[in-house]
Amino acid sequence: MFPLKEIVYEANMELYRRGLVVLTWGNVSQVDRERGIVAIKPSGVPYESMTPEQIVLIDLASGRPVEDGLNPSSDAPTHLALYRAFPQLGGVTHTHSTCATAWAQAGREIPCLGTTHADSFRGAVPLARFLTPEETEDAYEANTGKVIVEAFAQRDPMHTPAVLTRGHGPFTWGKDAMDSVRNAVVLEEVARMAMMTLAINPGAAALPDHIADKHFMRKHGPHAYYGQQPR
Repeated sequence: MFPLKEIVYEANMELYRRGLVVLTWGNVSQVDRERGIVAIKPSGVPYESMTPEQIVLIDLASGRPVEDGLNPSSDAPTHLALYRAFPQLGGVTHTHSTCATAWAQAGREIPCLGTTHADSFRGAVPLARFLTPEETEDAYEANTGKVIVEAFAQRDPMHTPAVLTRGHGPFTWGKDAMDSVRNAVVLEEVARMAMMTLAINPGAAALPDHIADKHFMRKHGPHAYYGQQPR
């Protein structure tokens, strides 16, 4: 079996094990840029019964399946739009996880209120705009990708590997499928913490820039020193 299917199956199951999906509300993909292929969860297949063989392979350029089998996730055009716009991305995750989705439905970006947030996301987690009626009617999922790309016009997508699509839910990404799942896990926890923080103190201020920058750069900067660094 194509190894990419195994990788993407395991990433989808990790999303399920982490409790970030209800029923079939979530999907993970990974791109093989050398082959021009994306592997993604099949549409509407329960996690409990899904097998690696059911993971769908689609062409990065055309979006068409490259073999006979199940239909890809209905969100596949959004994943493809992100891979095409951001060549740094290797994996994409979409969920309707409770707290992150609540922020999306409230129409609010998630502010950086503490160092837990700053460790993984530089600045607020942005909020993509609503689609227009025309964008909704024609190529809805692809246009969801378009509004996400718009939200990152002045941002590095690898510094803030997450977005809230307004009224919909979160997308995260990373260097590969499992990394994108990890970012989905962190995003949900950060969203929950922010909700609790603002419930306790509605006037809570954002973390000062110098502290936020320190926490982000010590993990992700050119002189990162968090964890075990090569000697």
